Amino acid sequence: MRARLQAAATALSLLAAAAPATAQADASAQAARDCFACHGPGGNSVLPIFPRLAGQQAFYIEKQLRDFRSGKRQSEVMAPIVAQMNEDDFAALAAFFAAQQPQPNRADDEAQLAAGKALYDDGNTRSGLPACAGCHQPGGLGNERFPRLAGQHAAYTAAQLRLFKSGGRGNDRAKVMRTVAERLSDDEIAAVVQYLASMP
Repeated sequence: MRARLQAAATALSLLAAAAPATAQADASAQAARDCFACHGPGGNSVLPIFPRLAGQQAFYIEKQLRDFRSGKRQSEVMAPIVAQMNEDDFAALAAFFAAQQPQPNRADDEAQLAAGKALYDDGNTRSGLPACAGCHQPGGLGNERFPRLAGQHAAYTAAQLRLFKSGGRGNDRAKVMRTVAERLSDDEIAAVVQYLASMP
């Protein structure tokens, strides 16, 4: 009897240990099937119109997936994809991409880097623009409340800032990004996104 109980306990512990590995494998397969075509293998997109997801904060990815499905964030590309997913898929994919290693990116216009760094680190006191680093952290790595920006494609980030500025994107928490983007000039957007793309 004791031997049977020990065998059962061993089997249960093996199953418990295997469950996370199975979930990770399932998320990897789903990401390869549904995400890699746009976001690149491991989430390192090479196409500037699609965001890089490797190393992104899991909470942020999961929130965006929910917002795409609810319509709070609009995308003709993402809407039909997330419509086929469930809450478990969102969490698993978010964890998968958060665990991937971001690959280095580069700026398209290195002449903008100094101006972009100044905006990121210090903001613009004349216009009341806060420093990006205040929320997104030095190095652009983000935290449990704000997303990673380091290494993101300049074209993608610029498009999102313009959407926030125009009100075309409204799924930011407490309108923080809309308020910030409204204070950014077109030249400032051009500079700061180049700096973000260059960050390791």
